Amino acid sequence: MTDRRSFLKASLLGAAAPVLAWSGKLFAGPVPGALSTGTARVVSTWDFGVAANQAAWAILGPGGRALDAVEKGVQVPESDLKNHSVGKGGYPDRDGHVTLDASIMDADGNCGAVAALENIEHPISVARRVMERTPHVLLVGAGALQFAIAQGFKQQNLLTPEAEAAWHEWLKTAHYQPSINSEVRDYGKSGGQATGMPGGAGNHDTIGMLAIDAQGRLAGACTTSGMAWKMRGRVGDSPIIGAGLYVDGEVGGATSTGVGEEVIRNAGSFLVVELMRQGRSPHEACKEAVLRIVKRRREASKTIQVGFLAMNRAGEVGAYAIQRGFTYAVCDARRQDAVLPSESVYATSYS
Repeated sequence: MTDRRSFLKASLLGAAAPVLAWSGKLFAGPVPGALSTGTARVVSTWDFGVAANQAAWAILGPGGRALDAVEKGVQVPESDLKNHSVGKGGYPDRDGHVTLDASIMDADGNCGAVAALENIEHPISVARRVMERTPHVLLVGAGALQFAIAQGFKQQNLLTPEAEAAWHEWLKTAHYQPSINSEVRDYGKSGGQATGMPGGAGNHDTIGMLAIDAQGRLAGACTTSGMAWKMRGRVGDSPIIGAGLYVDGEVGGATSTGVGEEVIRNAGSFLVVELMRQGRSPHEACKEAVLRIVKRRREASKTIQVGFLAMNRAGEVGAYAIQRGFTYAVCDARRQDAVLPSESVYATSYS
């Protein structure tokens, strides 16, 4: 199998072809094309999207709604204690608080989100309640927690012993430096789960999911525990509609992962959807959005990761990233656990 450390650095905007093997795991199969009428598909960011997709497919497969599927799907990494970039197992901020962000959106523009939410295991479900039971889109901090409790969600301590130990280790230096694909780099060291890096702060901090159901309805969800060791109160792109997630039933949907500040600056997911509206394929739209970030932040882009994943109303899928290493998972009637590599601007050398 290909050793990821053998990847060579490519020049800016080099046309790097997708690599079909890394970390001892083979990725195979063509990029998913258009769906036939009456069929469904779900896609999500990163390798741990496989389990999330399968939970979503349990709803989509029998003909269920895309909105229900994306909520159920992303609950899987939210509950995964081995996943230190999403949900209950997430690493805390620099003060030791685990704060969660999430958003959800359907094809009709209905959306809800929460940010800096503490003590609730499934922020995605709170976000859906915001969408369906309030006149608002986004609730944050203490107000989001108050709403969740009023809606019957149970509080629990989200700081796991493993995350707390990593935090105390980080406090020895208190050095904050985002590291490209850091959770992915440790993927093979923990039995197939992302472990993160106690000394750094990972850019791969999100699961974004997009689904189209058999009735042609689109929906999306995005959830995260944010950057490890972030400043208290920091919120990234994941709960920001139009940044971390955007869905338009007439066009398609997009979601993002990576350094949220860069995505927010460019209204990234909205941009991808608007580019698809203008006729770009999902792949072309994601690529153009990434290149816009690189053009505006040329030097900074060499040390960060941002990736976009998109699906249009026909079910076609595309992705693109700044750095090599971004992957996405696909599940439909033909494939249940496919993981594909995204093309990228740079080829990253892992060392």
